[in-house]
Amino acid sequence: MTADLGNLRDPVVIAAFEGWNDAADAATEVVNHLAQTHSTDMAWELDSEDYYDFQTTRPRIELTEDGRQLRWPSTRVSVCHLAHRDLVLVAGPEPNLRWRGFCSALVSSFRTVRPSAVILLGAMLTDTPHTRPLPVSASSTDERLISEIGIEPSNYEGPTGIIGVLAESCHRAKLECITLWASVPHYVASPPNPKATLALLTRVEDLIDEALDPGELPELTKAWQRGVDELAEDDPEVAEYIQSLEEQQDSQGLPGSTGDTLAAEFQRYLRRRNEK
Repeated sequence: MTADLGNLRDPVVIAAFEGWNDAADAATEVVNHLAQTHSTDMAWELDSEDYYDFQTTRPRIELTEDGRQLRWPSTRVSVCHLAHRDLVLVAGPEPNLRWRGFCSALVSSFRTVRPSAVILLGAMLTDTPHTRPLPVSASSTDERLISEIGIEPSNYEGPTGIIGVLAESCHRAKLECITLWASVPHYVASPPNPKATLALLTRVEDLIDEALDPGELPELTKAWQRGVDELAEDDPEVAEYIQSLEEQQDSQGLPGSTGDTLAAEFQRYLRRRNEK
């Protein structure tokens, strides 16, 4: 079924891109998870010929029930139907070419949807211990959002990926845009990282104020953490390094212990209880 981007219910755009912005695939897995756990219809996709270098981002051969299929890299836009609102999901590899045209095409479709917010998801490698809650930072250039959500404006300077460029394009188009970045422990950079994906999903739930089905992510997170614990136990140097990261983070204040965080957890509990 093909989705119509008109007449959506209080829509919010959720976008993530594979590659530089997506450590351990944590961000794109949020979009995949939403599509798998809620009724979702395909809307349209950008022409891959315009934005991808196929020697860098190669097409893939996939085996399906209908036989071998050639899958070209592309950015897909779909509509995810929640209980009380619709999410416009955007996902695909970071483009290799024509970034300004790529962002212009997406922003044009966003303006047609008239979303209450655009939430861009990313994940980066940091000195975060896997044994602690994985931080998710939020940034925006919209003064109302900064004041309402209580986030700090970004003071980052340096190279950026398609997330940064798309955020700037949204700002110029006067679309309220929030960027969420999950911290992924750099010593376990290989995907998947369900703990980082769950951290991002939880933050999205808080922002849109609607219960999201976590599916198997909590159980996968526990299994992932046990696996990393076992690997660390077999390497004393890694175990010592992780302990130093824990002490450093504990001395700075453990994420997840503030009054705002506890209030958010309570609101999350109420949302999920009301959905039952």
